Amino acid sequence: MIAWQKMLCGLLLSVAAIAPLGAQSEKSSVSTRIDVQPAQLATTPVSANWLSYNGDYTGRRYSALGEITGKNVGQLRAQWVFHSPNSNRLEVTPVVVDGIMFVTSANDAYALDAQTGQVLWHHAHPITEGLIDDASQHHNRGAGIWHSRIYMETDNAHLLCLDARSGHLIWDVAYTDGDPNYGATSAPLVVKDKVLVGTSGGDDGVRGFIAAYDAETGKEAWRFWTIPAPGEFGSQSWPGDAWKHGGGTTWMPGTYDPELNTIYWGTSNPAPDFDGDPRPGDNLYTDCLLALDADTGKLKWYFQFTPHDLFDYDAVETPMLVDAVFRGEKRKLVVEANRNGFIYVLDRTDGKFLSARQFSQKLNWATGIDEKGRPIRTEVQPTEKGTRVCPGMVGATNWYSPSFNPDTSLLYFLALESCDVYMKKPEEFQKGKTYYSTGVKQSEGDHNQKILLAYYLEGDKPEWRYVQAGRGHSSAGAMTTAAGLVFFGDDTQSLEAVDARTGKALWHFNTGQNIAASPMSYAVGTKQYVAIAAGSDVFTFALP
Repeated sequence: MIAWQKMLCGLLLSVAAIAPLGAQSEKSSVSTRIDVQPAQLATTPVSANWLSYNGDYTGRRYSALGEITGKNVGQLRAQWVFHSPNSNRLEVTPVVVDGIMFVTSANDAYALDAQTGQVLWHHAHPITEGLIDDASQHHNRGAGIWHSRIYMETDNAHLLCLDARSGHLIWDVAYTDGDPNYGATSAPLVVKDKVLVGTSGGDDGVRGFIAAYDAETGKEAWRFWTIPAPGEFGSQSWPGDAWKHGGGTTWMPGTYDPELNTIYWGTSNPAPDFDGDPRPGDNLYTDCLLALDADTGKLKWYFQFTPHDLFDYDAVETPMLVDAVFRGEKRKLVVEANRNGFIYVLDRTDGKFLSARQFSQKLNWATGIDEKGRPIRTEVQPTEKGTRVCPGMVGATNWYSPSFNPDTSLLYFLALESCDVYMKKPEEFQKGKTYYSTGVKQSEGDHNQKILLAYYLEGDKPEWRYVQAGRGHSSAGAMTTAAGLVFFGDDTQSLEAVDARTGKALWHFNTGQNIAASPMSYAVGTKQYVAIAAGSDVFTFALP
């Protein structure tokens, strides 16, 4: 960055912004000092600041802000739009601190005035050539923050540390060995003085892991490998060198319980995806929820949703932390709507299985879940000629964010009804190529359908269903608020708001672009904003 740009950024960071009409003479300012303390990251629920990918450590995407209500949400208007020139599919959730918004796009980071969308600084990092699969699309889901530092992952699995006030690079750490089958598409999770990262590449024959880095120095603090090495517990599923290519990647951020000092992180499918012969048994720790000690990375417990997965049913869906009375007993719960078509409730202190119930109407790979939490499998599996499997490869839900509202006691998430024809053809692992063995195609006559669902934790059926128009191609998530609203990206390129208790449609705004991100909310002064990425733009809304 040249001198005049540095000076301009400094000036922009000190500009005072006038509050909206009706706020009398009240003014709010863009902060000139950023210093986010670890205690702030642990604050729940989210209020004016949105400090991490899911807002807070619980993963619930529940905002305590209440200026926007069911009565006035119809007056929401677009305030500003930020256009990113280097991506046509933003998957980012913005982070907001004291009136400054941080967004990522491919390998770039931006600081914006959260009231106006004005760019305060831009850190450009070149995209990486020669990557494959997800990483080759250069998706990035956001940043982490700690004190006056911003952290982001790059497409080739580097962790960047930037100065939050200027965008200057402080350090750059590679957390893989440069294998082109590895990549990264996620947002880091900052816990105390460590930055936690994972990788993509579960379909590409890599060995998954979660790694923690010292937030100050970038030095590796610990690493947990999701595929056990020979002789370790669970290694019997990985004969020969299969463990080196077993998948189990960690391509979405986890959640964290400060009281239990436990991180909850999901893992992806085993590799090869559709041929289970090279990997007999359960294939630990793929398709699992892992509970790790935040200081050491030591495994406390695990729960596997889909043992010996043949369908690409990653378990990276957000594990939401909920404290509630469940079956007459007050418990610390972790709740996940899983890609395999079932909602799971576990005790997060010890991983005890409490319940699972089917939410996908089209489901033929299992007939239910037994008393230990294991699926009761059917004979459905990939074949050389092809087999119809429901849910399809994209899953009955996926990485797009769910939310939980403690006021309504309802869980909200986008479900997808779909089926695919799965085909199996054994192949050898090759570096620089995918490792699916072999692939899928859409099942003829099966129409994809997206639905916003609302469930009570003990409910056997949805409290309400909001069926989407469209072809089920969106990857948009949900957010809920203390004012009784659910915001979500729908299947027709719109941001919508519905009543959290009834699902009644209240407001929508057509972005004109496919949405592959989840909404968030923040406030500057007394003014509440809602933001979502769509296509190559970040849209921000507020009341007049």
